[in-house]
Amino acid sequence: MVQGYCVKCKAKTEIADAKKITMKNGKPATQGKCPKCGTKVFKIGA
Repeated sequence: MVQGYCVKCKAKTEIADAKKITMKNGKPATQGKCPKCGTKVFKIGA
């Protein structure tokens, strides 16, 4: 699983419901939710 930083929990967490996306500038990223609080978690380049 991919890990990202949750700003609300202030800790690295596994990204739940992870989806691979491409940003406007063409770089890959992963977007999902924090399993603890439900906040959006975003990781660039993964």
